[in-house]
Amino acid sequence: MKYALCTGVLLAGFAFASSAESKGTIEVAAQKRLADPNGGPAKVTIVKAAIDPAKTAVIVCDMWDDHWCTSAAKRCAEMTKEMEPVLKACRDAGMTIVHCPSDTMGFYKDHPARKRMLAVKPVAPPKAKELPNPPLPVDDSDGGCDDEKPAKTFRAWTRQHEALTIDADKDYVTDSGAEAYSLMAEKGLTTLIVMGVHTNMCILNRTFAIKQMVKWGKEVYLARDLTDAMYNPKMKPMVTHQKGTDLIIEFIEANWCPTIEGKALLPRK
Repeated sequence: MKYALCTGVLLAGFAFASSAESKGTIEVAAQKRLADPNGGPAKVTIVKAAIDPAKTAVIVCDMWDDHWCTSAAKRCAEMTKEMEPVLKACRDAGMTIVHCPSDTMGFYKDHPARKRMLAVKPVAPPKAKELPNPPLPVDDSDGGCDDEKPAKTFRAWTRQHEALTIDADKDYVTDSGAEAYSLMAEKGLTTLIVMGVHTNMCILNRTFAIKQMVKWGKEVYLARDLTDAMYNPKMKPMVTHQKGTDLIIEFIEANWCPTIEGKALLPRK
């Protein structure tokens, strides 16, 4: 991933002109927040990122078929409608699609995409970088469900949501960071685009997702329009669910990695 920094505020939906696309790369606008040395609000910075599809993996994080939180399950199902065309565009461009529906590997044991992953030669990751781990800007200690009467947590999922295509000839299935890292090593993939749920939980903390991959030295980006949080507005800071999700995305931009809009990866009209 090659990029150049430009100060300023990133406008929603903005994508850079694509002079590099003719060379096989895709230019997108990514967003980062830099701390103000004087203690003021973090400054939004535009990152002009040239994505090389041949060196990029897309992680689909925990887009399950169901969830113990009804509201979360409904939002996930709605998100598949936006995510599916983005995944197709990424696949068609030559990116490697890695589906990571945790706890469901038994369902996929005979799927070609799972067998393809198991055929990858293991590569030991480097020693993880020691990085600061500041607290989240929201309180999700209640589980984060915003249902009127949240159910007790249980494993409601059995597979990835069926609305998302797993290409039997090209894609991979795993819920292991070690396997994902080995795949990236085998294929020379240096850049990771993460999408899915939930931003304050699995997106940050799964071994195949943001924190661990940043610690292992990968160039990581979050697709901020293709994610959601587990946040209950009855908990601090007592804002709407969407505002809580936005606060977590801002937290990721300030502390872990830039974000992009997944729709910027769609073919230009």
